[in-house]
Amino acid sequence: MVIGNFDGVHRGHQALITAAIDTAHSSGLTPLILTFDPHPATVLGRGVRPPLTPIERKTELLLQLSEALEVVVEPFTRELSLRSPEEFAAEVLSRRLQARVVIVGEDFRFGHQRTGGLAELRALGQQLGFEARAEELVGDAEGVFSSTRAREALEGGDLAGVERCLGRAHALSGRVVHGAARGRTLGFPTANLDGVLEALPPFGVYACRAEHLDAPARGRTPAVLNIGLRPTLAAGFSVEAHLLDFSGDLYDQRLRLHLTARLRDELRFSGLPALQAQIQQDVEQARRLLSA
Repeated sequence: MVIGNFDGVHRGHQALITAAIDTAHSSGLTPLILTFDPHPATVLGRGVRPPLTPIERKTELLLQLSEALEVVVEPFTRELSLRSPEEFAAEVLSRRLQARVVIVGEDFRFGHQRTGGLAELRALGQQLGFEARAEELVGDAEGVFSSTRAREALEGGDLAGVERCLGRAHALSGRVVHGAARGRTLGFPTANLDGVLEALPPFGVYACRAEHLDAPARGRTPAVLNIGLRPTLAAGFSVEAHLLDFSGDLYDQRLRLHLTARLRDELRFSGLPALQAQIQQDVEQARRLLSA
């Protein structure tokens, strides 16, 4: 068993979980992940920023690591936060999940006010019949892989840095809803995404690949994404993508946009002709980047 929040399911998480899978296979055990929803910071009133990976996406990514893997999502409640390390280990790890080997990261903390660490977990394991061990944190020349590192890169618009940490492009997911059809009027119809839960990069224009979650046979369609307030049109906030070389009805369908490159900041133009000309340049630049 491996325990953690695993926001982003970054390369460090992947290494930790791979170690747990290998241990389970060699010991004849079922590899299991224990994670939490909502994020503890939300319940404890610390204020939490949007996740890199909402729970459904996080679970999907975790299950991709092994067909044998089981994922248990523990509801994080105020009551759970008040449990001591001893209570958590006895009630959740031992009694309910019947843990035999518990693997955590070196920086793992648990129990009320995070008073438990690896030493406490090992001691409790000896009492309750499970082995506790920690895996060394992994990273690269830029440092340890972490959710914080990925988030800071995303907030800086450094998509390549995010990808180095996650091992894949950051993605935004939502359902296509009706807009004011301004993009169609400009000659660049857009899919307006509603219900995007993932952390956003800075406002601007991005090259991305659109994954059709309700029609996977379509593959990933190259697209230009705008995130922001659309100042030239005074149209307000939106996350909207123009899919290149695509025609069809996407309303009420789910898309996942895999961010590949930042093209430019969001700008206010003198009028619609200047905006149209810039969008055409954005499309041409995105096409070059996505075909490379």
